[in-house]
Amino acid sequence: MTTNETFRFIASILIGFTLILSPGFAAAKPPRPVVVGYLAAFKGLEMSIARSDLSAFTHFNLSFANPDAEGRFVRDGRMTCMSDEQGANLSVEALRATVAMLQASGAKVLISTAGGVIPSCSGDWKVLLAPERRAATVAALIELADTLALDGIDIDIEGQLLTEIDRAGDYTPFIAALSGAMKARGKLLTCATASYEGGMIPVGSIRYFDLVNIMSYDAIGPSWGQAGTEHSSYAMAARDLDLWLARGVAPDRLVLGVPFYGYGFGGEKANWSYRDLAAAHGINATKADVIGELCAGCRYISYNSPAAIANKSRLAAEKAGGVMVWELSQDTPDHALTTAIKEGLSRE
Repeated sequence: MTTNETFRFIASILIGFTLILSPGFAAAKPPRPVVVGYLAAFKGLEMSIARSDLSAFTHFNLSFANPDAEGRFVRDGRMTCMSDEQGANLSVEALRATVAMLQASGAKVLISTAGGVIPSCSGDWKVLLAPERRAATVAALIELADTLALDGIDIDIEGQLLTEIDRAGDYTPFIAALSGAMKARGKLLTCATASYEGGMIPVGSIRYFDLVNIMSYDAIGPSWGQAGTEHSSYAMAARDLDLWLARGVAPDRLVLGVPFYGYGFGGEKANWSYRDLAAAHGINATKADVIGELCAGCRYISYNSPAAIANKSRLAAEKAGGVMVWELSQDTPDHALTTAIKEGLSRE
């Protein structure tokens, strides 16, 4: 290195230090973690929104919309198969107002399709995603996104239905076509997936999703699984994240799902929201992830405490892009679980 080269090298280092130490210099902040909240229309969107700390969420998924047998999501100003708490199909006008209100909070708003239990009003997704109907279904979803002024679509085809569609060779081609159409409009395409064989989205579809929301819960429930274990443990969350990272999901697109509910066994009421659990059991419901004795044949309730949610959120901050919640109406009036997510995701 010549004398002039040495001088220039030292000068560049000194300039760099000067910039870093100058009052106007600020290091770029890391992107805000994703926090996805599902709002269950069938429980009442107004109620769910009123119970939520909207400022905590970057994305809201309105759940669930299904098409009719003809593949239409909207007819005569109403959703064809998306009902409110009274069982009436939601009006498009009301949904548009809800979408606009949530977007005003700074969040992205998507509509979630299908769901874990397909209602009787729905058309047959297997038929609607077959090659001869696929383009029409994609067009109907795009029209729905445009009609409601949505930021995107969330695909929540699960379990046996997902398996049958994938085995027919129709899932990934549908997702690829929908992704292209959504991206052309600057809109998002996301999904929810389980982590068991037969319930996972195919690897070939992963690259088309902006976010992959892992449903890391329901290891056991009222009628399935091995009683005496937790329904959504930290170990399960860690395994699921590692599984999807290994399957090729980019960390910033991977979202860890956490439950705002639990299950009862051995004579306990089967289904519990965390809200009802805290109201019934008081402070004890926040100390651990089980009420009662965790064993086969024992009377207990398995759920996630605020401490568990915070720990999972820290894990998601380390390994993934953020956290997803099913579902928001189930938090306590003081937003205990939502606050735990914020604390766990904090990088300060």
